[in-house]
Amino acid sequence: MDPAPRFLAFVGTDALADGPLATVVAAARAAHAAQPDRRVALYDAATGRALDVDLTTDTPPTLTPPAPGPGRPRLGVVSREVSLLPRHWAWLSAQRGGASAALRRLVDAARKASAGDEEVAAAIDATHRFLWDLAGDLPGFEEATRALFARDLAAFDERTAAWPAGIRAALAVFTAPARPTEEPAPGPPSRPTP
Repeated sequence: MDPAPRFLAFVGTDALADGPLATVVAAARAAHAAQPDRRVALYDAATGRALDVDLTTDTPPTLTPPAPGPGRPRLGVVSREVSLLPRHWAWLSAQRGGASAALRRLVDAARKASAGDEEVAAAIDATHRFLWDLAGDLPGFEEATRALFARDLAAFDERTAAWPAGIRAALAVFTAPARPTEEPAPGPPSRPTP
C-alpha cells in the first residue's frame, strides 16, 4: 500500500510544516497571514514540485488529478496509440493473450528490472526541483547540484551542510530513495535443523 501523500511548507528558507496537505496548508495560511511580506512555499514531498495554493482564502486545498482519457477508466486502463513495425505486431499477436497482454507483461518485466534505477532517478529529479525553487540563492548551490546529478551524495551532503536545518531535513526526505540501504548487521550463525 502506498504511504499517505506528504507535503512540506517553508517560510523563506525556514521549514514550517511537514505532513498531510490540509495540515501543511493550514500552517502556510497562518504564516502568510502573520508575515504577508515573506514567501511561503509548499512542496509535494514525492515530486519536489511547488504547489499552487491560494493562501488568502479558507477554501479547502485540492490537488487536481489528471482528466481521464479513453479506455476502461474503472479498471485504470488508458487507451493510447503505439506505433510498431508489422513484424512487431505479428510477434505480439502470436503471444499468449494477444498484443495488449504481451505488451503489459513486457512493460511489467522492464519495470521490475529497472525499478531501483527509476526510483533513484525520480529522487534526484524531485530533489533538484525542490533545490531549484527554494535553494537556488544559497552558497554552494551549483556545486551541490553537480554532486547531486553525479549521484555523489556524500559530496552533496558536504556542499549543503551549512544550509538552514529545515532545508537539510527536506533534502534528507527527497534523497532517501537514492541512498543505498545499509546491509543488516551479521547475526549469530543459524543452526541447521535436524
